[in-house]
Amino acid sequence: MRTIISLIIITFSLPIFFTSAQEKKNDLDNTSQGLMISVFDMDVTPPIGYKMPYGIVINKGDLGLRAKGLVLTGIQNPVVLVSIDWLGISNDCYEEFKHAIARAAGTLPEHVAVHVIHQHDAPYPRDFTNDSFALSVIHRLEMTVVKSLETREPVTHMGYGEAEVFEVASNRRILGEDGKVRAMRWTACKDASLRNEPEGLIDPMLSTVSFWNENKPVAILNFYATHPQSYYSTGIANPDYPGIARYYRQLAIPDALSVYFTGAGGNVGAGKYNDGAHENRGILAGRLADGMKRAWEGTKKSSVDVSTFQWSYESVSLPLDSAKTGKALWERSKSGKKVDIQCLSFGNSSVLFLPGELTVEYQLAAKKMKPDQHIAMAAYGDLGFGYIPSAKAFPQGGYEVDAAKIIPEAENVLLSTISKLLDRHQKK
Repeated sequence: MRTIISLIIITFSLPIFFTSAQEKKNDLDNTSQGLMISVFDMDVTPPIGYKMPYGIVINKGDLGLRAKGLVLTGIQNPVVLVSIDWLGISNDCYEEFKHAIARAAGTLPEHVAVHVIHQHDAPYPRDFTNDSFALSVIHRLEMTVVKSLETREPVTHMGYGEAEVFEVASNRRILGEDGKVRAMRWTACKDASLRNEPEGLIDPMLSTVSFWNENKPVAILNFYATHPQSYYSTGIANPDYPGIARYYRQLAIPDALSVYFTGAGGNVGAGKYNDGAHENRGILAGRLADGMKRAWEGTKKSSVDVSTFQWSYESVSLPLDSAKTGKALWERSKSGKKVDIQCLSFGNSSVLFLPGELTVEYQLAAKKMKPDQHIAMAAYGDLGFGYIPSAKAFPQGGYEVDAAKIIPEAENVLLSTISKLLDRHQKK
């Protein structure tokens, strides 16, 4: 009965919010004097009794889960960036999030980037029509985005900074002499011999993108590529160490919204530096926050206007493994549904927004394509695709390959699309 009631509420409410948002967008378009920003921050913590993938919620902790983001207006079609403290959103549920947010902002779904951080003590709604909590979040998020448009302010400058994060990330895949995966170094690794192995292939750099109104920072976005777990299966929904690090930075710069995105960390975790001891959550959070702080301190600002701000996207089909792909994703693919690869560009910087659990090779490849530019990446968009390993990983084996729903040819689709989007970036 609760699900039916929720569906009825949303069905009758959406046209009202759509009209309100569209009228608001028309008003903004008519009065805009340049790029404008509004920010939002909403609680998305599930109630006690809610079933998460790694346990039913039995209690609440000091820090809940958040949906944080921003709306950029003053351009032909507004852009919305959202980061959510959930394990995943996929397939039709992911599409519903994008369409609802687009309605609220008066824009196109292709101009909405929705990403999860991928903490494991968190929700992963798949069939949202039978999940009254997920439905309520979509409904509230739509209202929150509409409300945020009332408090816009100009974006006069944008900033980019980066810094190395020390002793957090390490590659999960330990290769043997035959070039194949001989062991997996999980995010909590109790095997001292595996912790003693080298870090392996990672992207050690954390990127910070900031939006400014003159000398006032309005929103600060951090991007870092690693799995975000220290330990889980606690029955308490929590944002884990990236959420704690984000909270530290929110306290340090309280008047700017602090947002975190997980990069291409599908084969990266904290296993070298985390044996699962619970106190390591705070230690990892401190190290990540330190990287955020140094990236912020190294930020270079540049003036911005509508002509120097670019949003572009490509809708692509990723080739799937029919033997391993679930029914929902397979039917979506066969019906012609595609996934958006998106890019925000400004000055000498670009931020890429991609689906799935991309492995770090994709992030490093994107940076190599444009070594004279600053490149940041958010992965963990539509998680219906699951792990997206590099083509060279398939003969190596390992968990990411065993779990992958795509085939090696997906790499060519993704890298060619990334290259196309980065090539569109025109420095002005």
